[in-house]
Amino acid sequence: MSRLTGFLATGLLACAMAAAAPARAATPDTVDFAALTWTEIRDALRGGETSIIIPVGGTEQSGPYIAVGKHDVRAMILARRIARQAGHALVAPVIAYVPEGGTSPRTSHMRFPGTISITPATFRALLADAAESFRVQGFSRVVLIGDHGGYQKDLRAVADLLNRRWRGLGAHVLYIPAYYDVVPGAYATWLRNHGHAAEVGMHADLSDTSLMLALDPALVRAQALATAPLPTPAQGVYGGDPRRADAALGQVGANMQVSAAVAAMQHDPTGQEMP
Repeated sequence: MSRLTGFLATGLLACAMAAAAPARAATPDTVDFAALTWTEIRDALRGGETSIIIPVGGTEQSGPYIAVGKHDVRAMILARRIARQAGHALVAPVIAYVPEGGTSPRTSHMRFPGTISITPATFRALLADAAESFRVQGFSRVVLIGDHGGYQKDLRAVADLLNRRWRGLGAHVLYIPAYYDVVPGAYATWLRNHGHAAEVGMHADLSDTSLMLALDPALVRAQALATAPLPTPAQGVYGGDPRRADAALGQVGANMQVSAAVAAMQHDPTGQEMP
């Protein structure tokens, strides 16, 4: 065999081997824990992605015009924005099963079809076990954000419990009440100051509906709402008036929630400040 023939044969063999070898896929541009392989999560941890946000939603009735997955969808979308803005963070699967009222007798949102409820004890155990599973695989900070008001005290209790249990283990839990508090607080005040005082209520109102329109309008029955009479508590709308809800109004509240959470992560009193 001539040198030229041998050179060509070697080159063809190398090309064939390269073509047969599996291509190394690039890591997807996502902050979703569930969208990554275990090796990608391992590499993310080694690369400094050591915070994980657990978004807590809840499946509950929200009147006739908002789908029952409202809190789950909002919590996940906003958690992704928070993770990207804060940096060095992934987002766990949303927790959709939360305390929503009693089943015997049926109380709170459980009085309506479309609601799923678990006991506070079950909810706390679920959160604690999920957080522990993240700690043992290398996450040094577990961030809790909750989109619903009824279980905020449970989030705080779990954070306090685990921070005591994890003392000296190099990990901690950051519960961010401000993520939820801005909705009935600063955001509601902003709406009142911009001509919507009578439309702000407590549940499935102008603010609730506007937030949903800003983040996932497919979950709002906007056409039916536009021609509806004023919804009542018997329909699951507790105060206010959602009929003039608007995505632009909702984006203001969503931005407030993201900003509050990012600030809390950057100035974490339970751990080192983020860069």
